[in-house]
Amino acid sequence: MGTIYETNPNTGNARAILVGANLSMSEERFQRSMTELKDLAEACNLEVVGTVTQLVQSADHGTLIGSGKIEEIKNEIYVKDADIIVFSETLSPLQIRNLEKAFDTEVIDRTGLILQIFSSRARTRESKLQVESAQLQYMLPRLAGMRAELSRQGGGGQGGSGRLSNKGSGEKKIELDRRHIEKRISELRKELENVERERTTQRGKRINSGMIKISLVGYTNAGKSTLMNKLLEIYGGEDAEEKKVFEKDMLFATLDTTVRKINAPNHRPFLLSDTVGFIDELPHTLVKAFRSTLDEVKYSDVLLEVIDYSDPDYKAHLDVTTKTLAEIGAGDIPIIYVYNKVDIADGVMVELPFVRDDSIYMSAKQGIGIEELLDLIETTLKSGTVECDMLIPYSEGGVLAALNNTAIISNTEYLPEGTKIHVSCSKANAGRYEKYMI
Repeated sequence: MGTIYETNPNTGNARAILVGANLSMSEERFQRSMTELKDLAEACNLEVVGTVTQLVQSADHGTLIGSGKIEEIKNEIYVKDADIIVFSETLSPLQIRNLEKAFDTEVIDRTGLILQIFSSRARTRESKLQVESAQLQYMLPRLAGMRAELSRQGGGGQGGSGRLSNKGSGEKKIELDRRHIEKRISELRKELENVERERTTQRGKRINSGMIKISLVGYTNAGKSTLMNKLLEIYGGEDAEEKKVFEKDMLFATLDTTVRKINAPNHRPFLLSDTVGFIDELPHTLVKAFRSTLDEVKYSDVLLEVIDYSDPDYKAHLDVTTKTLAEIGAGDIPIIYVYNKVDIADGVMVELPFVRDDSIYMSAKQGIGIEELLDLIETTLKSGTVECDMLIPYSEGGVLAALNNTAIISNTEYLPEGTKIHVSCSKANAGRYEKYMI
């Protein structure tokens, strides 16, 4: 999609005015959404110089907000020397066009802002393809919405026959852009199908290995990457620093799913996946584009849902994560609730770490609660453990080796027809090796 604004030469960042239109939210939720919009703008390297809000009883079809509010924003643009206007609500192509005409300034909505952040954060080939696909799908209807206006401006010949050669020059360009975008979306779809096949092959190898799979999920900037890096720092061995993932106190610091092996003493080894953070009203095009990446979560034995306990809105973030997990088909996987950043939360009266049922209160950055978290993972895994007897033919020693690495074998007996073992293993492993059960 490219850069959506011109950089201010004096500050290095474009100057933005945020516009919030409260259509139906409670005042508390609306204020939360505006705070998050400010964080998104700053994550996109925008300098927020003003905020304008309005309680909208009935959305204006052409501009979303009323004419009086438009005049107020125009004055803010002049006073604050703003370069871009960021709306909290998703705007239609007609509304963007009318607002840009009224303000003579770049206008973008929340979805476009998130797409821009994703574009700047994408690092791997897969995430770059996914983001480009999402951006083009976002742009396509906006081009379509501009066609009627351009047709009126450019005019058409021969009774509006619809032939490309008869259309006005403006509409010709829109039609050509539309065809180019549709062609590129088709190309991206094929490329992503190839990437997904590669990912499926890699995932199949991990599944067949029988290794326990755990995924970090949760709201953006809750501390998922920090937790992974702390586990790698403690248990990652000599090359731990090389294995670490990027972490920063910002929304969507990382997009790419990263898988690392965690091998802690006195605990079963497991594969840990760090996934893209969720956010309220994550644009549908992004959920769809990142579907294959998020599919990693569905194959987990346990989910570690990381929650920023220092954020006053953490309960709302929990709801968003629950909704997103259900949407991607991972709503039934056992969850451990990791309440993170408790050391910097206000009013905390418990000594850390604190474990209760399926929850742990800890600090990933300080390394407080890491061992207790591993114990809780073991407890959660055991609650889904299957105990059974298996008979492994001598010709299939690889199966026995895999079970030795991924399960607990408490008894071994060598019979003429094979090795008889008593196994405690995950339900996934039990299903995988069901044909050996006796």
